[in-house]
Amino acid sequence: MTLPSRVDHPSLPYVLSFDPADLDFARMHPWYAEEAYWCKGIALEKLTRAFLNSLSVGLYEKAVSGLRQVGAARAITDRATFAYLADVFLATEARGQGLGEWMVATLLAHPDLADQRRQLLATADMHALYAKFGFKDLSKPEILMEKVSAALKAALT
Repeated sequence: MTLPSRVDHPSLPYVLSFDPADLDFARMHPWYAEEAYWCKGIALEKLTRAFLNSLSVGLYEKAVSGLRQVGAARAITDRATFAYLADVFLATEARGQGLGEWMVATLLAHPDLADQRRQLLATADMHALYAKFGFKDLSKPEILMEKVSAALKAALT
């Protein structure tokens, strides 16, 4: 299956884009640096590098003046066997319409992610959403290890 670089929402005036050139990092940076508990204070350069080195998707509202970004997500992946779903964010004004679920579903349906052996994510509060896509508690937590930065430990406590 080939996924187009842009996907229109079936009934709402929104579009998803897999084209990294469409990402509006100036708009995205405050979301992640100020609102996202997992990366508060992230530098613009680091956020940009993270999204450009991942399979990323942006969510855009269709407006008279053009497209206005209202969300983003990315998969850190080798595009063959493994992916880590990360940095799923929806601007406050776009929440409550099912757009986050549509964005995640479309990203996970990307041909580079569809038949991988393992996909992981971390969330403090959206377990019910990700369960809809088959994510569960680790089946063998004893085989996974992590190295967490002091900044992330502080953000998660």
